[in-house]
Order: sequence, then structure tokens, then C-alpha cells
Amino acid sequence: MITSLLEEKIKEVLNELGYDDNVKVVVSNRPDLCDYQFDGAFRLAKLLHKAPMVIADEIVSYIKKIEDFDLYFNNVEACNPGFVNISLSDKFINNQLNLMITNDKFNLKKVEHIYNYVIDYGGPNIAKPLHVGHMRPAIVGESIKRIIKYVGHNIISDVHFGDFGLQIGQVIYGMQIKNISLEDVTMEDLNEIYPFMSKLCKEDSSIKDKCADITKRLQDGDILYEQYYKKIFELSSNDIKKIYKYLDVDFDLWYGEMSSRKYIPFVEDILNKKGLATLSDGAVVVDVKEDNDSKELPPLIFKKSNGAYLYGSTDMATIYQREEDYKPDYILYVADLRQSLHFKQVFRASLKSQITDAKLEHLGFGTINGIDGKPYKTRSGETPKLSSLFEEIKDILVSSREQNQNMSENDLRILVNAIIKFADLQNNREKDYIFDIKKFSEVVGKTGPYVLYTTLRISKILEQENIDTNLITGPIYNIQDRNLRLKLLEFSDTVLSSYENRLPSIIASYIYELCMLLNTFYQNNHINGLEDLDKKKDWLSVLKLSHGILLDLLNLLGMEVPSIM
Repeated sequence: MITSLLEEKIKEVLNELGYDDNVKVVVSNRPDLCDYQFDGAFRLAKLLHKAPMVIADEIVSYIKKIEDFDLYFNNVEACNPGFVNISLSDKFINNQLNLMITNDKFNLKKVEHIYNYVIDYGGPNIAKPLHVGHMRPAIVGESIKRIIKYVGHNIISDVHFGDFGLQIGQVIYGMQIKNISLEDVTMEDLNEIYPFMSKLCKEDSSIKDKCADITKRLQDGDILYEQYYKKIFELSSNDIKKIYKYLDVDFDLWYGEMSSRKYIPFVEDILNKKGLATLSDGAVVVDVKEDNDSKELPPLIFKKSNGAYLYGSTDMATIYQREEDYKPDYILYVADLRQSLHFKQVFRASLKSQITDAKLEHLGFGTINGIDGKPYKTRSGETPKLSSLFEEIKDILVSSREQNQNMSENDLRILVNAIIKFADLQNNREKDYIFDIKKFSEVVGKTGPYVLYTTLRISKILEQENIDTNLITGPIYNIQDRNLRLKLLEFSDTVLSSYENRLPSIIASYIYELCMLLNTFYQNNHINGLEDLDKKKDWLSVLKLSHGILLDLLNLLGMEVPSIM
């Protein structure tokens, strides 16, 4: 928002000079020199065969002549080798902060066109407990969903259970082998059956073939196996929902791959009519390679030689279903980066067959690693269940400080979530990261507890002072005050950048930086007992705005604030 205002001013100047250039203003990485910076003189220098510094001097000279210079700028100067350094006026800063105070969503720039999104994240397999590996798609997907909605678009979320593959056949056959009836089966039974059958299938190919046959017959609508499936789905989905509820993750649609089964024939018919489906060793495949591919891209296998359908089939059928039901402009998939080949195949096949006009995006993520740099495991070498991880973090919290022993279960849940979510979301989703429970549980450093503690601290200050705050009327009083106000101006640009790049990490970094500035402000500006009432009201207005922004942004990361810490 602020950068766009400054860009408009510089565009006016460039037009006066007869220059046509894409203007990009950025927050300065040298706050000791200026607030914002423009480096367009370097691009113009190449086009006009002039020295960048000459062009920068021209731009600065014209900016200083504009009628409302003092309304925007304290100073603008050309700096070697060709940067334009911009320092904002106190009046401009306070005017913008007052707009944030009075307007909805802190004067966040409204979208010009509202898009319809479908976001697919979570994707756990039925009949298996959620483990640490399921954390990232749930946390990252939930945050991206909230950000898109906050910006002003329509969005529908779908958990998209994995309930169509071999594991269903394995669990059904396992129930038969163990003689467990539909009436008596429990979630504990399912948790034991899957690893037991997975091991058996690796040891005995005939058992794997039997499981594959059951899976195929279920896909074809076998009534008996449908009954097994419904019971397994009911038990497993209810168990998964409990874990997601603890994480404050929710979905509009609790569909699975099986939900798209009835659409597979429609997609297959389209592929046949368009001549995109061909036979390869008895299997139906779709050629998705393109002339400009840097390496060979294998075809998408739509149907196996035994007639069974695969993930590619159900993913295409699901896209067809979503197009029919929601007419989306975008369909987003939050899934492991290691599935990038799969999504490239599905996206190309879907676009070639024209089953959707939506833009399809795979928002990949890296792995969660332990302090040894390898995928996170327990001491026994197993991937821990999410429910066990929650309890482990809770135990660390309770034992770390005596006062934590008196915290309510809800406050402990909020802190557990903060530790997990901020540890994850502060990282670019595409990168692997090391999950160090002890480090991320600290109240100092770039952690969830630190940002919650800061938010709670500001809340207590506002409660204690109990003074009506309104618009900011006075000057900016010192450097700590100015740095905080400048950071608040970055709110809109931060949210929009996070939305455009699908990166919650941009918001997480902003929250942490804002909290550091708030703590510095608080330590250097003692509001309690301040006799200058005008200054006190201004500072409380700044803190109230900061507090509101923190609450909104924490919510976009799926984080709440506890009642005590």
C-alpha cells in the first residue's frame, strides 16, 4: 500500500521527464540512511545510455519540485551509484497510520477482482493415524486459506482423504484375516492392521495381489466392500478430525478420492474422444510431454492393465468435479515437493483435455527434520504420532516453568499450537527445516511463545491504562517510536506479498520483527506514569493499532493468544 503510493508519485515524475519505466519501490535495507529506496535509475541507464547517478539526480530534482513534497517526504536524495533514497515525513506516516486506524482491515488494499479458489490440503490416508509428516500440509494449507480469504477472495477447502488406494484393500483383508467384524472394529484395530498388512504384502506377493483385487472390486462398487469402506472411513475420519480440531484446522469439504469415483467415466470419455488416451502394455495412459521439456516426462497412467484406477485418475476426476460444482479460477494443492512430477502430469493432462479452465498450482513443501538433520523420528526410530507430539510439547511447557503448571488446558493447547505453527511457518514452505522442540518452546528468540508473550504484554498495557484512544495527533517523538510506526506501514504490503507468493513465512517474519520493535519501544518509552497526556494518547494509539494487527496476523497463521503466560 505504501510502496504503491510512493510508486505513483515517482511515476508522475518519470512521465514529466519523458521516461517510461516500471517503478518498484522497496523498504530500505539501510534504515539508518532512508526509509524506502528506488533503483530504477539502473534500468533506465541501460536504455538511455546514461550514468545511473545522472538519472537519479534528475529524478530527485523533479521530486523536490512537486507541489505536495512536504506532505510525503522529509527528504529524497540521490546516492551513489544511482539509488534514490526516500525518507518519509512525519505527517505522511501519521496520516497513513490514521487511515489504518479508521478503515477496515487496517486499510488493506481492496482486491480489484474477486476470484474463486479451491484449496486442497491435508490429504491424510484413511485407516492410518496422523503423524508428524502430516503437520506441514495442515498448518501451511490452513494459513494460506486464511490469507486468501482475508485478502478478499472466495475460497473452499477440501481435506481430500486418501481412501482409494491399496491401503484400503489391505485394511479390509486384514480385518478378514484377524476375523474382526464391522460391529466390533475400533480405531485401535485399524492402527494395528495397516502396518501388519503392509509388512505382509512386502513378504508375500500373493497377499498383495489379494489386497489389490479387493481394492479393485471396491472401486467397481462391490456392495460388501462398500460396507467395510464406510465403517473404516467413519472411524478414521472421526479420529483425524479430533487431531485437526486440536490444531484449529478445519475444512469446508471432508471429501476423499472415493468422492470423485463417479466422475472417472466422464473424464475417461473426454480423454477418448479427444484422442488423448492411448494403450501402453494394456494400461491406459495420457501423453503429457511437451517440446520444450528439458527432460523426458513420463505419461500419466490413467488406468492400470487390470482395470484399476490410480491417484492420477482420481485427481483428474476431482478437478472435473470441482469445475462442475464451484467453477474455480484457481485450484491449489498443498502437498509434498516430492510429488511435483505427479502434479505436473495431472495438471498437463487436465489442461490438454480441457476439463477445467482454472489455474492449477502445486504449493510444495519440504520435510520436517530432527536436530540430526534427518526426517523427524522418536528415539526408537519411529515417526511420532501427532497426538504423542502434542503431549511431549505440553510436558516440556509444564516442566519448564512452575507457573505453567497452573495453566488451563486451553491455554496449554494454544501454546502447543504456537510452538508447532510458528516453528513451521517462519520458514519458506519449500525448505526443509529442523524441528527443535526445546528451542521453539523458549520465550526468547524467533518462537511462537515470544510473539504471544509480546502480544499479551501489549494487551496488558492497554488494559491497565484504560484511556480512550483515537487518531494520532502529535509528532513522532524518538527513533524507537519512528521505527515502530514505519513497520506498521508495511502491513498491507506484507499481507499482499504473502498472498501473491502463497508464503505464510512473509507474515511470520513481519510478526517477529514487529514484536522486536514493540519490545524496544516499550523498554525505551515508559507509558506508565507519563504526565504528557497527548503523548500518552498517541503512544497508546500506536500500541492499540499494533495489537490489532498482531491479532489479525496471528490468526492468519492459525495462532491464538492465551489468557496468561
